[in-house]
Amino acid sequence: MSQPDAPAAQTALDPEDAKLVTLARSARARLARPEGAAVRDGDGRTYLAATVELPSLRLSALQAAVAAAVSSGAATLEAAVVVGEAHEPSTTDLAAVADLAGADCPVILADARGRVVRSVRAGA
Repeated sequence: MSQPDAPAAQTALDPEDAKLVTLARSARARLARPEGAAVRDGDGRTYLAATVELPSLRLSALQAAVAAAVSSGAATLEAAVVVGEAHEPSTTDLAAVADLAGADCPVILADARGRVVRSVRAGA
């Protein structure tokens, strides 16, 4: 008896990228926000954040995670993950990642359960 194929969108992740998915999911769940995000800097440190929605300040989870990395002294990024339902990072989100990482940095998009939907490049 053969096993059913895994969904096409679900791909095997590098363990470090899988860690980013877990961190992004935890930020989203803990704060009950629409999205959670995590980024890894060039030194392997991770930063996580959730959507910020204040009357005077609105940041996507990815923008907030990049800001956390920058404010902690990160000079480069290696990877980024967004967990939520949107699955379409804005051009501003991708530009924030590209500012630190360059256009080739992978941005992994996952659903609320942490299943990878797809991956895009920051310069896309």
